[in-house]
Amino acid sequence: MNATPAAPAAQARGPWAVYRRLLRYARPYVGVYLIGVAGMILYSATEAALAYLIQQFTHGTFLQHDRSMLWKIPGGVVVLFLLRGIGDFGSNYFPGWVGRQVIKDLRHELFAHYLRLPTAFLDRQQSGALLSKLTYNTELVAAAATNASVSLIRDSLGVVVLVGYLFYMNWQLALFCIAAAPPIGWLMRVANRSFRRYSARIQNSMADITRVAKEAIDAHRLIKIFNAEAHQGARFDHANEANRRSNMKLVFASALSNPVVQLIASMALAGVLFVSIRQVFAHGLSFDVFLGFLAAAMMVPPHLRRLVNVSGPLQQGIAAGESVFELIDEADEREGGARRIDRARGEIEFRDVSFEYSSEKGAVLSAVSFKVRAGETVAIVGRSGSGKSTLASLVPRFYDVSTGAVLLDGHDVREYRLADLRSQVSLVSQDVVLFNDTIRNNIAFNAVGKTDAEILEAARAANVLEFVANQPQGLDAPLADRGQNLSGGQRQRISIARALLKNSPVLILDEATAALDNESERRVQQELSLLMRGRTTLVIAHRLSTVESADRIIVLDRGRIVETGTHRQLVASGGLYAALHGMQFSV
Repeated sequence: MNATPAAPAAQARGPWAVYRRLLRYARPYVGVYLIGVAGMILYSATEAALAYLIQQFTHGTFLQHDRSMLWKIPGGVVVLFLLRGIGDFGSNYFPGWVGRQVIKDLRHELFAHYLRLPTAFLDRQQSGALLSKLTYNTELVAAAATNASVSLIRDSLGVVVLVGYLFYMNWQLALFCIAAAPPIGWLMRVANRSFRRYSARIQNSMADITRVAKEAIDAHRLIKIFNAEAHQGARFDHANEANRRSNMKLVFASALSNPVVQLIASMALAGVLFVSIRQVFAHGLSFDVFLGFLAAAMMVPPHLRRLVNVSGPLQQGIAAGESVFELIDEADEREGGARRIDRARGEIEFRDVSFEYSSEKGAVLSAVSFKVRAGETVAIVGRSGSGKSTLASLVPRFYDVSTGAVLLDGHDVREYRLADLRSQVSLVSQDVVLFNDTIRNNIAFNAVGKTDAEILEAARAANVLEFVANQPQGLDAPLADRGQNLSGGQRQRISIARALLKNSPVLILDEATAALDNESERRVQQELSLLMRGRTTLVIAHRLSTVESADRIIVLDRGRIVETGTHRQLVASGGLYAALHGMQFSV
């Protein structure tokens, strides 16, 4: 990306500090933007030229009866509006081009930061709100950084050029024109505060709309089976109405500012007319100068009105920038140490590990210690909420331990480079994640350097080819959203093929067959057996039938290890495992 203007989270977040940070995203394209500024200058100059042309037309035609006006004035009008059109195009197109680049760069930075954020942070966020910031808020930010600046520069230039021309023509009358500046400036400050406050509410309500809509789309089967369409519709309507109310407050503030500005400008114009009429009566002001002055003065209020109107988009962008930069300033997940590793042996040790998500919720794991030999399969079982999945998530450092250490091949996992550590681990979970891509690309997800033959072999080993044979496009068949055109077992096989292709020495199976029926579970278990061969495997399971063949079973209860042994040993001991096993097989 061309610009990555980072700032510490603790920096001041005043509106102008935020706006200056927004402008940094446009800095790489300043050359293109200056072409737009040149267009703004040309456009503004044509306004004073138009007033001058009106004065010359009046003087030459009505006072001097100059016949050369027959071709000078019409020709001047054509040339003037040609230049005006060129300036108008340049002042809109080139800043608009910069604006789209800013949006692209900002979205790139924000999305890349999403990928680097810690799992702990992402787990606390609503995905709808994150999507809203990536789509809606970035548009507002770019509008403030570029589009709003077009109006600020062009209309400010217009006012400066016109007022300068008014002073050149008659400084006494011009003083009445600038008398409107202080009250209009005060009005803009009041409007800015209102616009920024309402804009923040609008962006929050847009996040709610995105969240509710995403939930409804993702859970459409649940909604249909519970006949909950009306309920979800009511939830969406509530968020939609909140958004409408916030927008209407913004519209009201914007609509009210326009007539107030015009009223103030009309008072200044009334003063101009009063003084100018007196000067005409006293023969101190000629008719052509008066008409040219009046034409220039009448061009000033539209600029003032647009300057007040730009406060809305500008403050919306600043409010959006605050929310976007708040996310960008969130710390990335910690990279870890500098220790490199090519391929681990696979020996894992949990050494007096304790973990808590927050102090309010208390410890999830307490003083957990055990060792897994390279190539050994260890199952972790227990009641729901006993800390099984949390324990497994500490190995690839989705979370870091609160106390104690997790070791891989005798070294704390925090000593390894994060990318190297995670390249040693494959994960097959209950929630299979498939992308809107082909079956082949889902298997070869980020598998750099893998050949088509290796992809085909992984698909064959996981029995993916069994159902792919029915697809006209084979492995190149596209998947529907999240693979919904496949059965649960088929989706899981693609996930297994992905793990086989990665060929990492450590494997985590987190309830990998929990969502499957008995037949699908039996068949997927065969592929999992192949995947587990020669790898250090942690099996998180609720169905105890899937862990009976494990080399060792560790039983957790309330975050502590209460039993360890083989299936036979634990059943014979009559402890918690035996009780859980008895409940599952008592039917």
